[in-house]
Amino acid sequence: MPTIFTHAIVPLAIAAAAGRGRISPKLAIAGAAFAILPDADVIGLPLGIDYADEWGHRGATHSLAFAAMFAAATALIWKEARSWGAWAFLTLAMASHGLLDTLTNGGLGAALWWPFDNARIFAPYTPVRVSPIGADFFSARGVVTLVSEVKWIWLPCIAVALSGWIIRRKARA
Repeated sequence: MPTIFTHAIVPLAIAAAAGRGRISPKLAIAGAAFAILPDADVIGLPLGIDYADEWGHRGATHSLAFAAMFAAATALIWKEARSWGAWAFLTLAMASHGLLDTLTNGGLGAALWWPFDNARIFAPYTPVRVSPIGADFFSARGVVTLVSEVKWIWLPCIAVALSGWIIRRKARA
């Protein structure tokens, strides 16, 4: 899995590209939280839920359907999320987690198509180093992981954010 910092950068880059007029700062922060949230499934490991189970790590919570349902449930209780645009943004924010996990070179893949298919999948190309968990994050392997994430995720996200900003600025001129 990419680090939680990297999961959060995707919706923040989309929000920056779209601008405050389309995605409020509150919604952008919620998007960052949504992008991190699927990894809460690791709580199941000490409870006896096996990694490969449907509700194990990178299982149902990493699916596109779960992202859409979670965003819809959020819209029921949070006024800020009650537009199609907000729902789409929050869905994309959470879905980005599973999609990024398919780009890593480790683990079991992500169950993107749950509940229709429980298969764990990877993207055809997996350039992102899988993140070490726990104290190993602060090792040489952790540094290699961060360099991989900067190259394959952060730099493209910065390009998206800057492109949106430039386009909005030119449109105002």
